[in-house]
Amino acid sequence: MSKITTLVEEIVTPILDDMSLELIDMEYVKEGSNWFLRIFIDKDAGVDIEECGIVSERLSEKLDEIDPIPHNYFLEVSSPGAERPLKKDKDFEKAIGKNVYVKTYEPFNGEKAFEGTLLSYTSDQLSLEVTIKTRKKKVEIPTDKIAIARLAVTFS
Repeated sequence: MSKITTLVEEIVTPILDDMSLELIDMEYVKEGSNWFLRIFIDKDAGVDIEECGIVSERLSEKLDEIDPIPHNYFLEVSSPGAERPLKKDKDFEKAIGKNVYVKTYEPFNGEKAFEGTLLSYTSDQLSLEVTIKTRKKKVEIPTDKIAIARLAVTFS
């Protein structure tokens, strides 16, 4: 994490705790000539636009007081969406039994992308049940090989 995202996490965490919300992810990125500070929040029942607005207002006030970002930027506060990223141990633990998408840094068992039901998770590896054609197969992926993991929406 950059110094800015570390500082913003320290500032936003008490705001989120006060509202019983969870910080899912954060990014501070330059897109074209503009900088964006994106905060992704959630709770078990999901967040609504009003909650995102309140967090945005409170965080904006604190950031204006401290002024840790030396240039103009856009602050965006939103839900991570249906295909939320899985980054922390508790994200993976909550996703057990759900459909997930996992991409690895390099080919693993001849593949780099896997989608299936998350069967189990430890800090060392996760197990997925994937369907290849009509056969179900269990795949175990070491966590240090995972580049991206997220929930995956399925359409039946």
